[in-house]
Amino acid sequence: MRVLIAEDERMLADSIAEGLRAEALAVDVVYDGDAALEYLGVNDYDVLVLDRDLPVVHGDDVCRAVVESGAHVRVIMLTASVTVPARVEGLRLGADDYLTKPFAFEELVARVHALGRRARPAAPPTLERAGIKLDPARREVYREGRYVQLARKEFGLLTELMRADGEVVSAEHLLEKVWDAHTDPFTNTVRVTLMKLRRKLGDPPVIETVPGVGYRIP
Repeated sequence: MRVLIAEDERMLADSIAEGLRAEALAVDVVYDGDAALEYLGVNDYDVLVLDRDLPVVHGDDVCRAVVESGAHVRVIMLTASVTVPARVEGLRLGADDYLTKPFAFEELVARVHALGRRARPAAPPTLERAGIKLDPARREVYREGRYVQLARKEFGLLTELMRADGEVVSAEHLLEKVWDAHTDPFTNTVRVTLMKLRRKLGDPPVIETVPGVGYRIP
């Protein structure tokens, strides 16, 4: 899952990003509404964590632009306002969810995951294929009953392959969904991470390379 955080309180934004990355999510951070619109225009995000009172371009205008663009990104709006009219107004603008500051980080994580599931076609809580069982909520992976300990990016990459349900997934898609905007698009990080993932999953190999196209778990 890929998330954009648009929050002008830099310490808060960076703290949220660090916590979400620990959940194996790919996270980008911007500190004003203009930058948020720029990132949304070039990247495919599942969830936008949007501060309502952004500088340069107000958060309300960012939310309107998202709705008008028809993008599938889900929006959770953050604000210091606790009044019911303010929450109603934010939802009427097109936000999918609303969270008032201060908030419990665990609640934000749960809401981001919930919105991420709505941003994509529905998937079962536990993904199973080729003897692999993956539980996204618990971040656990088993192969033929054997627990497999994976690093965050390995887990994210395997999740994308499992969600594809046998279809080929391109390296570009994996880079888009598992890494963030600071990753060099010409890097071999996908190939290296796949190599480590294959090693940890063990034999017989389950991740197939489709030359010139991508990867799949048949």
